[in-house]
Order: sequence, then structure tokens, then C-alpha cells
Amino acid sequence: MNPIHFAAFGFGSGCSPKAPGTAGTLMAVPIYLLMQYLSLDIYALLLLVAFVVGVWFCSKASKALGVHDHGGIVWDEFVGFWITMLAAPQGWLWVIYGFLLFRLFDIWKPQPIKLVDRHVHGGFGIMLDDVLAGIYAWLVLQLTAYTINGSLPF
Repeated sequence: MNPIHFAAFGFGSGCSPKAPGTAGTLMAVPIYLLMQYLSLDIYALLLLVAFVVGVWFCSKASKALGVHDHGGIVWDEFVGFWITMLAAPQGWLWVIYGFLLFRLFDIWKPQPIKLVDRHVHGGFGIMLDDVLAGIYAWLVLQLTAYTINGSLPF
């Protein structure tokens, strides 16, 4: 298997016959558990690199498949979930909450996510709608953390 396609398909998680986006997000969780201890600067730098590399991965895979945003391409879910979890409080409840929030916004696609999903193509378009879903989920997670803890974690 082509290593670029293997990465774009979330190390195989995108091959799930049901809910490949959810399977891809689940595969992103253990990687996040390793990333959560990084400094905010290093975490943000990794997000940027994952996004840029992801545009390339997704572009190559979608061109090879001849399908824009094939359901099995889930690198975008990885990055969207990692955005959601940027500076998140630690603990399994926050991981689960972040997972659920990201999946909600990724599936629901409120505006402008729906507009981006329909009109921005190529690897950038594949990545961008999940980045936006991740930002929406991040905002809700951070507001929840602020409401509970009285301060932001960053």
C-alpha cells in the first residue's frame, strides 16, 4: 500500500465499513494522548505541520481514487480532533467530550462549514471543513472548561 494513502486513510481506520470518520477520530485519540503533554507552542506547531502535510496527503489520495473527499480519507478528522483538544483540560471526560463535540460539528456542518464542504475542493477543501469543525468544537469545549473552572487553561 502507498504510505501516503495509508496516512490519508488514518493508518487503516478510514477503511472501516461503517462510520469511517468516527473510526478515524477514534484513531486520533491515542495520538492525542501522547501529544497532550507537549507545550502549547509545540502542540500548535504540530497542528500546523499536520494540516499542511494533510492537505498534501488528502490531495494525493483523492486524485488517485478519482473521488473528491472519499469517505475513507480521514486524516482531516485527525487534525480536526487535535484542534478540538488544543489546550483542553486533561482527563478522560474531556477527551470524550471533545470527541463528541468534534463529531457533532463534523457531521452537522453548520455554516460556513457546509459552504466550505460544498465549494472548496482538493486537499485544502478536504482539510478545511474539518479544521472549521474542530474550531467550533474547540470553542464549545473551552467555554465549557471556563464555565466549570472559572479560567481558561492557556
